[in-house]
Amino acid sequence: MSGGFGISRVGYGNPPVSTQFKKGQSGNPKGRPRGRKKEIPFDAVLGQTVTIREDGIERKITAAEAFLLKLAKDGLEGDGASARASLRAIEEARVRGVAGETDDPIEAIYFMPKDFGANDALQSLRMARILDPYRPTAQMKLEPWIVEAALNRLERPLTSDQQRTVLAATRMPGKVKWPDWWSVSED
Repeated sequence: MSGGFGISRVGYGNPPVSTQFKKGQSGNPKGRPRGRKKEIPFDAVLGQTVTIREDGIERKITAAEAFLLKLAKDGLEGDGASARASLRAIEEARVRGVAGETDDPIEAIYFMPKDFGANDALQSLRMARILDPYRPTAQMKLEPWIVEAALNRLERPLTSDQQRTVLAATRMPGKVKWPDWWSVSED
C-alpha cells in the first residue's frame, strides 16, 4: 500500500510503520510474571464478614464459614456433591492446620437422609402439593380428586370441625364435589 515514495497509508487497522512491532519482536516482552494471578482472590472474598440468622438470632461470621455451613447443610439434605465438597474443605483445612490441632484425625460420618415420609409419598403420587416450596411457611394441600375419593369411602359423615379441617387442607376446594351431608362452606 505504499505510494510511489515509500509512504504507507495510515488509518484503522494500519498503524504507522514506525510504531509497528519489528519482525520477531513481542508486544509484551516481559510477559506476565510467574505465579501472579494464578489463584482467585479467595482471601479477599471469603474473609469478609456476613450476617446470618439462625433460629431468629443474627450473628456475624466470615463468608468462608457461611460457605461451609451452606455446603454442610446441603450435604445433610442429600446433595452428594455438597457433602463431598464440604468434607474436602474440612480435610484441606486440617492439612493446612486451620482447623486447630492437626495431629487429631478427623472422623467423618456420612449421613445420607432417605425421605420415606408420608409427605414425600403424597407428592410423588400427586395426591398433595406444596404451595410456595421455597418459603419457610410453605404449606401442603391435598388435591381435590383425593379429597373426593376419601369422602366417598367414609362410612359416616364428618363433624363440623373435621369438615373445616378437610376444607382448610384442600388445595382447590371449589373443584371438589362435596357430598350431600357436607355442611361447611368455603368462606
